[in-house]
Amino acid sequence: MNPDPLSPLFSRTASSVECSSAGQWWPRWRAIAAAHRLPFERAVAGGADADRLAWAFASGYQAALRVLEPALPDDTIAALCVTEAEGNFPRAIRTTLIPDGNGFRISGEKRWTMLGPEGGLFIVIAREVVGNTGNTGNTGSDAARPSLKAVRVRSGAPGLTLETMPPTSFVPEVPHARLRLENVRVEAAEVLPGDGYSRYVKPFRTIEDIHIHAATIAYLACEARRRDWPQAWRERAAALLHALSGLALLDPLAPQTHVALAGALAIGAALIAEADALWAAAGDEPAAVRWTRDRALSGVAGKARAQRLASAWTALSQAP
Repeated sequence: MNPDPLSPLFSRTASSVECSSAGQWWPRWRAIAAAHRLPFERAVAGGADADRLAWAFASGYQAALRVLEPALPDDTIAALCVTEAEGNFPRAIRTTLIPDGNGFRISGEKRWTMLGPEGGLFIVIAREVVGNTGNTGNTGSDAARPSLKAVRVRSGAPGLTLETMPPTSFVPEVPHARLRLENVRVEAAEVLPGDGYSRYVKPFRTIEDIHIHAATIAYLACEARRRDWPQAWRERAAALLHALSGLALLDPLAPQTHVALAGALAIGAALIAEADALWAAAGDEPAAVRWTRDRALSGVAGKARAQRLASAWTALSQAP
């Protein structure tokens, strides 16, 4: 075990290995997972090991999933499957989970499943059907909101098909897939406890932000070491990573966590903006070209973060 997860950021002997595909990246992440017990340490080590933003992103994502569901095996690529044709909010979920004897049948379609073509285990968010009536359950005061469950489905299950989706304009090395589920049989033990939205989808947005951002900053910090970027930049990157490590221990649904995370992400955005200019000095070097192509990743889900922050401040203003 490495007692200091940030040590790769300062090691003169550490160097990245070129990886152009998920198949090349995955064995490296498995080795990192074996060497680091805590998901946050895995995110930082994965970012430090990456030769491009794609694998920092993938490392942070896999680490975040192990926070959400610690029972996930480390030797299997996993993915959280939420988004459908109408979006990823509760009422957009049309995939159904129907009782079938001692188990269930799950049917529907998911889009943009990250690492889907390479994945072995999917956590699928589905609309729960009540009894044998064909009606879906509702939760909360809003009767139109469906009751959702998180269901583990393994690749290769009869009735599950995967279709590779076109590469995205940034981090195109990270593949995505469309999942189609047609009466896929799942045992009762594969249905995770609790509400699929409030227990899994909602907190994962915060957990994912923390771990992917940590992996991104770790990737940049190692590039900063190799490229002799200003010491002041590296100091702030290290400070931000330590701050994110603290945030990773907090309740991901607490408004205080959301406010503090917004501040940390703002600091990170400033570091990334400074990194743009530092990368520019590298000209048409492949790593610099990839960074210019991929840096838009940091702005993904910005609207959702703003809404989360506004809700957090509202909750705090109403607290006694």
